[in-house]
Amino acid sequence: MAGDKQRLQGFSSSPDRPVSFSLEEVQKHRTPSDAWMIYRNKVYDVSGWHEHPGGNVIFTHAGDDFTDIFAAFHPPTAYAVLEPFYIGDLDEKSAVAKPAAQRAFERSYRELRSKLLTMGMYNSDPWYYVMVCSRQMALWAASVACVVWSDRWDVNMLGACLMAVFWQQCGWLAHDFLHHQVFKNRAYGDLAGVFWGNLMQGFSVGWWKNKHNTHHAVPNLHESSADAHDGDPDMDTMPVLAWSIKMAEAAKDTTVSRFLIGHQAFLYFPILLIARVSWVMQSFLFVFNGLPGANLWTTKGADTFVPKSLANKLESPALIGHLVWMSYLAFNLGFVKSLAFFAVAQCGCGLFLALVFGLGHNGMATYDADARPDFWKLQVTTTRNVTSTPFVDWFCGGLQYQVDHHLFPQIPRHNLRKVHTLVESFCKQHDVHYHEASMWEGTKEVLSHLSDVSAEFIAEFPAM
Repeated sequence: MAGDKQRLQGFSSSPDRPVSFSLEEVQKHRTPSDAWMIYRNKVYDVSGWHEHPGGNVIFTHAGDDFTDIFAAFHPPTAYAVLEPFYIGDLDEKSAVAKPAAQRAFERSYRELRSKLLTMGMYNSDPWYYVMVCSRQMALWAASVACVVWSDRWDVNMLGACLMAVFWQQCGWLAHDFLHHQVFKNRAYGDLAGVFWGNLMQGFSVGWWKNKHNTHHAVPNLHESSADAHDGDPDMDTMPVLAWSIKMAEAAKDTTVSRFLIGHQAFLYFPILLIARVSWVMQSFLFVFNGLPGANLWTTKGADTFVPKSLANKLESPALIGHLVWMSYLAFNLGFVKSLAFFAVAQCGCGLFLALVFGLGHNGMATYDADARPDFWKLQVTTTRNVTSTPFVDWFCGGLQYQVDHHLFPQIPRHNLRKVHTLVESFCKQHDVHYHEASMWEGTKEVLSHLSDVSAEFIAEFPAM
């Protein structure tokens, strides 16, 4: 890889005696431009590696151990990719010794991952995805038919509602393909992601991967510093929503921000209605980032995106294709009806998507990035499962098993029910809290948490 020789300059090592680094030394290198990480007691320098296929998630564990998050996201063949970045070994004498119980716990959940591999839980059923994709295209065709073959308002608005559901379900399909749950060949998964994400839904694959993979690595973490990349981008909802008093503090000095945070439980659903509009704007500005104001709208780090694969190159034409077929629908409705159609479809989809996203993590534990717990505890305590029913299974598209998905993101959704049983049993065995709620109760928990943060904010930062 380019720069490998330069990367190794300054470190003299030999096959018999590699360079040894203390944990304290590794912890000094915590920014994207200066990033060292530990994998199985070996130290790697990935400074400035913005070409990482998964996006800037690579920097979330700068200055830290990334053994388990690496295993969660990569196939065994990816281990070889690490070698050019190797600079030495960790001096284990300098590391803080983990209690015997914690070491045993880590061995146990790594053994569980191996057990799931042996059981075939990582293997997808192609006919299941043929069925889901066919169902999706039938839903799209029904929506288009409601627009093209009828002049009635009620039928046209039914088409808008169907489009909202179609876009939401496209999100779950693209999610599966881009997590490489369906194809072993990742290029195929990325191409399918471009079809369901860019062309059909209007979301950028590159934008999504940068944002979503980072979220998976560090769910509900507050960034340690402005120049680090170790916080959860899905928590970046200020100035309209604060999930902790630490976030809310940023709103104390302006009247508008104080109003928004003080009333956020009441504003939650109205905000969800415009979520899709925001995500579409971010997607287009990510891909066409030469537009004025692009840096204001793109996800942090998105401006470093380097298109290389065929999927990356197809992002622009696929997004343009999305605009073309959506514009065709508008021409069939006329000005007033087209505005109504877009409002219902866009707002409906935003609500349907964000409702599921909110259930997954909002109102759960939050941590500071520089004081995060181990991989398993971080994923379990920041995540909420939704009690399974036939409707929930369809509406949430596999994310009703959010805890299990976060622990094993490459397991196809149709295998998560079996995985759920094993994970729940494992958590009980090791006394790890595992939270699950119905869709109704989970939503109440989210609203209650927002209300509690508002009350704490008003009490701690009273208006002057």
